[in-house]
Amino acid sequence: MPNSSITIAMDGATERAWNAADQQERQKAQALLGLWLREVLLEKRRSLDEVLEEAGRKAQSRGLTPEILDSILKDR
Repeated sequence: MPNSSITIAMDGATERAWNAADQQERQKAQALLGLWLREVLLEKRRSLDEVLEEAGRKAQSRGLTPEILDSILKDR
C-alpha cells in the first residue's frame, strides 16, 4: 500500500525542530508518529496514556534514559 500524507497542527518549537531535522531524523519521527497514531486510532480500547506509557517503557528498555532524552530535547 502506498504511503499517504496527513497534516497535523504543532506548536512553533516543534515546527522549527522538524524543519531543522535532517532526512534521517524526519524518517525516524514519521515512523514513530505513524506507529503511535495507528495504535491510538485503531486500537480504541487503549487510552493515549496507556500507549505513551508503553512507548516510554519500550524506549527505556532500548537504552533511552531521562538524561539522554533531556539532552536530545535541549539540543532542539
